[in-house]
Amino acid sequence: MITTSALQVRYGDTTALHPLDLDLSAGRIYGLLGRNGAGKTTLLSVLAGFRAPSAGSVTFDGAPVFENAAATTRICLIRDDGGLGDPTDKLTDILDMAAILRPTFDRAFAGELLDRFALPRRSTLGRLSRGQRSAFGVTVGLASRAALTMFDEAHLGMDAAARKVFADALLADYLARPRTFLLSTHLIEEQSPLFEQVLILHQGRLLLREDLDDLRGRGVAVTGPATLVDDFVSGLTVLAERRLGPTKEVTVFGGLDDEHRRLAGRAGLTLGPVAVQDLFIHLTGGLP
Repeated sequence: MITTSALQVRYGDTTALHPLDLDLSAGRIYGLLGRNGAGKTTLLSVLAGFRAPSAGSVTFDGAPVFENAAATTRICLIRDDGGLGDPTDKLTDILDMAAILRPTFDRAFAGELLDRFALPRRSTLGRLSRGQRSAFGVTVGLASRAALTMFDEAHLGMDAAARKVFADALLADYLARPRTFLLSTHLIEEQSPLFEQVLILHQGRLLLREDLDDLRGRGVAVTGPATLVDDFVSGLTVLAERRLGPTKEVTVFGGLDDEHRRLAGRAGLTLGPVAVQDLFIHLTGGLP
């Protein structure tokens, strides 16, 4: 378990993280969501021991994280900017160093992932494309098999096929070797099926922490003939609308009572799960 107590981070006069109390139980996949500047990267950096808190504490299984090698060798953070080495470093040398730094690193699994991402083993880091560097970072993170593995927008630059390989590999390895993953992403709809619990940071504060199913239950997607849908959602909080010919789907915030559900049934309307992205936008203040 990783725990923060009154954790606060300041950059000069700017407070990036307000006092935060958080505990992440082991063996779950968490999604970390937030708008730009919400404090996601700052939080992940402190959890990984990359920087010291301005106030409060971060502990991993009860031990302080910052400047504690026994803790940080069990934590892996892969960032969107890579940070894996110099452009002239060979991929094989970076993997060798990763194996030295983390005793759980699985070199054979790393090799499998290199093949799945079609990465050139003899290449240097600087010769990789943006997408290939992202795929290599993901390879290092997954193969670390660290007890706490965090990805901070690590998929940036990867195409849809590579992101699918990433998601499939993460889920398969998590099921085979349960551990804790924390994923920060703006690709909410694409990656949310991986999440068991969602954390939303907003302006440096924890706005929400809920299981994915509970979060989805905060809204309903209503689909049917456009006129009937418009009549049904009148007076409700509408988050999003989509239309295809005579059919319309409207996402509303808040659960529907039994009477509304009966009305929907009589009108022949379909009620379905809501898009997590629509809920996220609404909860963090709507569209700019």
